[in-house]
Amino acid sequence: MTAEPQTESDAPASVRQRSLAGRLVLVAAVWSTLALVIAGFILVGLYRAAGERAFDSQLEVHLNTIIGEMVSPETTGSATPGVKRPENLPEPRFSLPLSGWYWTVRKADGTDILFASPSLVGDPLTMPPLGDRESLSGFAQGPRNEEVRFLQSRITIEDVPYVIAVAAETAGFREEVSQFARQVGLTLLIFGVGLIGAIFLQVRVGLRPLSRLRASLSAVRMGDAESIDENLPREIAPLAVELNALILSNREIVERARTHVGNLAHGLKTPLSVIANEARANPGPLADKVGEQAAVMSTQIQHHLERARMAAQRRVIGVSCEVEPVLNRLVRAMDKIYQRRGIEVGASISGGIRFRGEQQDMEEMAGNLIDNACKWASSQVTVKVQVLNEGGSARSMFELVVEDDGPGLSEEERKEAVKRGRRLDETVPGTGLGLSIVADLAALYGGRFELERADIGGLKTRLVLPAL
Repeated sequence: MTAEPQTESDAPASVRQRSLAGRLVLVAAVWSTLALVIAGFILVGLYRAAGERAFDSQLEVHLNTIIGEMVSPETTGSATPGVKRPENLPEPRFSLPLSGWYWTVRKADGTDILFASPSLVGDPLTMPPLGDRESLSGFAQGPRNEEVRFLQSRITIEDVPYVIAVAAETAGFREEVSQFARQVGLTLLIFGVGLIGAIFLQVRVGLRPLSRLRASLSAVRMGDAESIDENLPREIAPLAVELNALILSNREIVERARTHVGNLAHGLKTPLSVIANEARANPGPLADKVGEQAAVMSTQIQHHLERARMAAQRRVIGVSCEVEPVLNRLVRAMDKIYQRRGIEVGASISGGIRFRGEQQDMEEMAGNLIDNACKWASSQVTVKVQVLNEGGSARSMFELVVEDDGPGLSEEERKEAVKRGRRLDETVPGTGLGLSIVADLAALYGGRFELERADIGGLKTRLVLPAL
């Protein structure tokens, strides 16, 4: 048999098949994760911004308190402006050395500090210059090299501009933001896992009708049902309707083909019978030749009509049969038929294998092989059936191997044996069509038929057929 080039449809199923549910879950999981991560950053950013605003509000309260304490009632409104050192501030940390809370007062046109909080203990509080702005807030470095949030503002008292700055350490604020970020991250992680789980369940439930459709189609393919269940959601119900229409159309085509084959057989057999009868009624060389050719024509017609019938049957959707009971019956029958010759027929048949085709075709192929082996065997015939694992094919196949311990065939004889009507030994009863019929049927079903040397000395026939 000529090997056909491997196409994309022959690629391994693991390479070609992709899970629709897996794709949906993966896409939803990726987008959900991305959305949750972005939401987490936004939430933490909003919390940080709200915390900074609250921090600035608190600093502004202290700054206004310092301004109120600076103004000296005794000098207000006089020709000489006067300010006093702010005392009795409500925040006690301004009085604790290096507590992280600081304030300073200086004139706007100079850099010398007029007043400073006791918490600075003489260390400088470096902040960016105010410039022409009336107020400025931001982050700076404290006397202990710690990060501080500051607020400085320009005020004028008795026509004298002053710059007042208030700063507070941000370590506590940063810790609160970090803790909030961890809580948000944990919460969103739990929510994300639950969301992905819900998406998975949603996809499984949503695609369940497709599983029902697949099961219904499988039942039709295996011959357990005649049509697909159309009780499905409206999105895929039209698909089931179209598939049922395709199945019905296939059956109608096959029935028409069978009818035409029968009509053709009937139309040809009658004229051939008349020719054969006329030849027998008028003996002579010409009549003998006509009778001989009429018999050849009858054989040819029967052979090709049988092939047409087989070709039509193998295309019927939903035709299949169990292999084990068919072969068990054949083995028992052959064992009884050839028992008087001492032929022992042994079988090793894997259960659960279904042939994707007509039962009578399975019986014809297996019967020809086993019967042929029993005719030529000396004492032993073995029959073995097993699932065939072929890495380059996506179809399920099984093989039927029949061996005998007879004389066997040479390589040249094995090539001749499968030719239609070719007989290698006229002493054994038969028409010579057995192995050629098997080869034709195997080819029609997309399988193959091979002859090899048997391990037990005789001929080994190997038949590979499609399985469900």
